[in-house]
Amino acid sequence: MKPEIIEAIKRSAAVPSMPAVVVRFLEVIQDPDFTYDDVVRVLSADPGTVSEILRLANSPLFGTRHDITSLKTALTLLGPKRTRSLVLGRYLVESMGGRDVDGLDMSYAWRRSLVCAVVASQLAGKRRSQVREETFISSLLADIGIPILAQAMTEKYWPISERYAPYGIPVTPEDEVRAVGVHHAEVSAMVLDFWKLPEVVVAAVRMHPSPPETVAGSGGEAARIAHFIHGADMISRLLCEVPDEASIEEQCRKAMEAADCDLTMLLEVLPKVESEVNELAKLLRIDVVAGSVYELLARNVRELLAAPAVA
Repeated sequence: MKPEIIEAIKRSAAVPSMPAVVVRFLEVIQDPDFTYDDVVRVLSADPGTVSEILRLANSPLFGTRHDITSLKTALTLLGPKRTRSLVLGRYLVESMGGRDVDGLDMSYAWRRSLVCAVVASQLAGKRRSQVREETFISSLLADIGIPILAQAMTEKYWPISERYAPYGIPVTPEDEVRAVGVHHAEVSAMVLDFWKLPEVVVAAVRMHPSPPETVAGSGGEAARIAHFIHGADMISRLLCEVPDEASIEEQCRKAMEAADCDLTMLLEVLPKVESEVNELAKLLRIDVVAGSVYELLARNVRELLAAPAVA
């Protein structure tokens, strides 16, 4: 990324500043010797963050039978990585979701990111469970460079912004580089690195738009996560729009090839996606497609994939 582009983005104030308590929290949980008491001490300095974590822990998504009123109990239930994902996601939705981003449908952008995160983490859970949480946070934040570029370089990025919409023409990294000299994944990775997220997350986000065959040559866990994001993003487009039925099966096959997974995994994942997306959308306060529409789309994809091949 060219230095002048980085400076232009920074000067625009498009990159949200992370609250000090969240920065300190991220630092603490990266210490391999941290304790939950350490985390409680840091987070207790901000009653608002404590309230949000308790609200998250009491969500039906985590199946708690009794109200959780202790921050330490909530952290133990969620775990440090899922807490990190939810706190960052909630903060970003709040800080960026209310901004006026010319030419960009933020509701659609967040919906795509959330569906992608759920699908990618579900696939990771089946294929490589040890990176499931890293896959979730990477997928959720992989496209934050889009609204940042839309705000920082509005005029130049406008033709690209308008394409991040339902039924919009797919955008390639090359399209973005021609328009503004950088693609959004590089900006996303720059921001996550600035926030001191783990290097594996930063690297996965940076490479996720690249062709799967290119990513495969990189090796390592970051490449594995990038595969999940790439394939899940293709599935998220299907589930956030009304797809052409004639091409659904082909698109799903391509998506699973990109994710280095097979179709049977997608069939196992799809029934779980809607409920998790809807619950996480409530937690993060993101608008999603009405349940009946989403259910229809998901069922349509499942039925087409499950149908026996015609001889």
